[in-house]
Formats: sequence, structure tokens, C-alpha cells
Amino acid sequence: MAASAVPDDTAYPRLLADVGGTNVRFALETAPMQIGAVTALKVADHPSLEAAMRHYRDALSASGAKLPRHAAIGLANPVTGDHVRLTNHDWAFSIEATRQALGLQTLVAINDFTSLALGLPYLGANDLVQIRSGQAVATAPRALIGPGTGLGVSGLVPAPGGGAVALAGEGGHIELMPVTDDEWIAWRATHASLGRVSAERLLSGMGLSQIHAALSAETGTRVDVPLTPEQVTTGAFARHDPLCERTMAVFFGLLGSVAADIALVMGALGGVYLGGGILPRFVPALQASAFNARFVAKGRMRGYLDKLPVYVITASYPALPGLARALADTLSHGRPHIG
Repeated sequence: MAASAVPDDTAYPRLLADVGGTNVRFALETAPMQIGAVTALKVADHPSLEAAMRHYRDALSASGAKLPRHAAIGLANPVTGDHVRLTNHDWAFSIEATRQALGLQTLVAINDFTSLALGLPYLGANDLVQIRSGQAVATAPRALIGPGTGLGVSGLVPAPGGGAVALAGEGGHIELMPVTDDEWIAWRATHASLGRVSAERLLSGMGLSQIHAALSAETGTRVDVPLTPEQVTTGAFARHDPLCERTMAVFFGLLGSVAADIALVMGALGGVYLGGGILPRFVPALQASAFNARFVAKGRMRGYLDKLPVYVITASYPALPGLARALADTLSHGRPHIG
């Protein structure tokens, strides 16, 4: 979605902001796809998105830099109208009111995984690690899924006449189907405490804590305070704690099943991309897990899925080129290429 006055130009620099549940990352695009240094701010340190943007702009002004007049933000939640409320934080705002308050000519706001999908064509070989072999079809859709603070899902679908459209959906909230005993333990505990168990409930940072708590309770292991996601991953990969290792096995197995479901829905012969803030740190563990086996364990569709390459996105800020693309599309054609 875009909110703007009539721009007098499409000049640079342009402001890009990737807003997650934990951090907001700012950068300036100084020329087409020339993105400068990234400044990360803690979401919890600022009362609103406007306040965080003012903090960044004030720092630019103090340095003597030219202030941007056009901006694009990616948000970790649906963007379906002018009013936005973050799913995993208490920021809420009007896009148009924020544009006016900051004196911007253009403010584009889209889902963060939609911006990541728009950025897929700009990822180079050094930005990806391939964890499943396969041959991508250049003219076919690409699927995108990524656990972090929440579970992002999107995709990039080729458009007639060239170009591509990024999907703006909420696939992280689809149903979850456990397979192993440990997965059922985690599912039942989550269902008992929260009701409906969406994929995001277990495939996210909070999901790691939830899975570990469920396994701890099942085994009679006393945990006075639930482990944080960082404590779970450290316990699994640095201390080789058995319950933390079982937690990661549940996480990787469920991820394989859900990623395959998304790939089937999208017909993702162009490949499957895994993003988010968790996986890039644990690529070898993901490769050694049940992920690949679960990815193809879809009965009659095994042969179809076995052809699909799967990549982990390891670029530090992969959504920023997609935000630049969305902003350029809006300034040229009135709207970003999303659907």
C-alpha cells in the first residue's frame, strides 16, 4: 500500500525501513539498487514507528546528509488499509498520518515478507546456501517461508509480459499437522494453552520456547522460567542439552512439512527460499536434520517435490532491495507489484 502526495520528482536518496518484531533497520538508497549502510534500532526502545523514523532522520540531519522525500517500509504483519497494528509488538499507526508528520512526499508500506519476495531476483550466489538439489524453472513461481519473531510466508509469481508479482498473504497462520511423538506433545500443549495451533505458534522464536516447555513438562523436567529462543539454540548446539536438541528436531521437522505445503500450493518450480532471523545461523544443523526428508514426505507428490531446489537466504538485509523495488514501482506506476 502507498500513501503519497503528488511527488515533484523521484530523486535520491530514498529511505528504506525493514520493521520486524524485534528490530527496525534503516538504510538509504542513493541510486538505483545502491543501498548504503544499515542502522538497526530496537523496536522496544521507541514508542512508535514515527519516533524511530525521526530518530534516524535526526541522525542524518546532524551528519549533514540530504534528507529523503520518498520512503518504503516493510512490516511484519498484514497491510490491508491505512491503519496498521504490528502483530508482534504494540506499534500502531496511520500510514498517511505518518507520511504527513514526517514531511514525506511518498510512503509505501508493505508486508516484510512481500518485500523479501520482491528482493529474491537481486540475491547473488553469496547470499544463498542451497540445502536441497534441484533445477529451478526460471519462469515458475518461487516460494518463500521464514521463521523469526513470527513466521513469514510469501512468494514471487511471474507476470505476463515480464516482471513478477509478490504475494501479500498470511500463510504463517495456516494449520499445522504434527507427525512425530515429540511434535504431537508440542502441539497438544500449545492447543491446551492457546486453542488453535497455527504454524507460527511453533515455527518461530516463541515456538522454540513453546516446544521446549512442552517437552520439559512431558518428561517431568522442572523449568522455573521458560527458556528464551537463544537459550534453546545455545543449549542444542553449544551444550548438546538433550531437551534442547529434541526441540530443534521438532522445529526442523515441522519446517520441512510446512515448507513443502507452501511449495505445493504455489507450484514453486522456481525454488523454495528459507528466510527469517533463525535459520541462517544454523545451516549445517538444518542440513543434518529431518528437514529434507520431511520436505518430500508428501505421498503421491514426492516426485514433484524432489525436483525443487531449496535455499537458505544468508544475506544480512535481503528485504531492502525488495523495498527499493516497491518504491521504484510506486513512483513510476503508482503502486508496487504485489497481489
